[in-house]
Amino acid sequence: MKAVVIRQHGSIADLQFEEDWPTPVAGDGEVVVKVRACSLNYHDLFTLRGMPGITIPMPLIMGIDLSGEIETVGGGVEGWTVGDRVVVDPEDRERHRLVGEMLNGGLAEYCVVPASLLVRLPEEVSFHQAACLPVAYSTAYRMIMTRGRIQAGEKVLILGASGGVGSCCVQLAKLAGAHVIVAASTSEKLDRLFSIGADEGINYASQNFKDETVRRHGKPRVRGPGGGVDVVVNFTGGETWVPSLKVLRKGGRLLTCGATAGFDPKTDIRYIWTFELDIRGSNSWQRQDFLDVLELVRLGKLKPTIDTVLPLHKAREAFQLLESRQVFGKVLLDPWN
Repeated sequence: MKAVVIRQHGSIADLQFEEDWPTPVAGDGEVVVKVRACSLNYHDLFTLRGMPGITIPMPLIMGIDLSGEIETVGGGVEGWTVGDRVVVDPEDRERHRLVGEMLNGGLAEYCVVPASLLVRLPEEVSFHQAACLPVAYSTAYRMIMTRGRIQAGEKVLILGASGGVGSCCVQLAKLAGAHVIVAASTSEKLDRLFSIGADEGINYASQNFKDETVRRHGKPRVRGPGGGVDVVVNFTGGETWVPSLKVLRKGGRLLTCGATAGFDPKTDIRYIWTFELDIRGSNSWQRQDFLDVLELVRLGKLKPTIDTVLPLHKAREAFQLLESRQVFGKVLLDPWN
């Protein structure tokens, strides 16, 4: 079968497109999935480069998010048959393994996975839509809805809004009835964010997002009437961390699920106690978060934002698009394209 393989940690140049990789065989409790779509995540870049303290089995086929059809069923598997449409919930919580990291993933024509990770894919949801959901959309759902509990009428500022997680956060916050403010690096990205529900946009390449937020929504105050926003969604970290604290109203919430721009930012804890701020972490997703997102897509209330779909042999190009941060939404690979 065709597959994209890494044999060592390194750069995008180390991705190897193989045309004769052994087709996997389903063992007991496993199924082989014919991969119809696989979406990329920043975690794939982290896996490629290597993460301190995490030993990855090599060679490895990456690709955490995948959807497709069951090709073969292993022994002891009940409730699934050849041809069933499925999407994979890639976190094996029982054995603490992640597809595309500790198990071979979806950057191949076929992928073997434990049957316990399968989720039945409704006919209303396409393979491409489904491949967007497990990591980015389920993570966004847990942060915005399960942990963040966004309410109607709240002002929500979303940083990193044009990526996979961010664009889902925009739609979810809007579904909750919030007033959605987004920050992005170009006017083109802002226009696309408006098209999926954003109410206001800040171009952080030409505007200081903290100063602009204060100008529009007032300065937060400890006593008496004050401005500020109710919620900031910040999974970038780095230099945006302290400015995010400074735009929150008294009692406001800062939601985070990652740190793509730096995990050890300078902070100022005076703002946390003075304004009684609530910082809520959100760690990946649980199965129910995934199922809730899938149901929203099935009902047409949530529409996965797809930037590009490329054939498997263009995996390097797909990774370069992701690394450059020039994409809006998700980058997908279609092994049968």
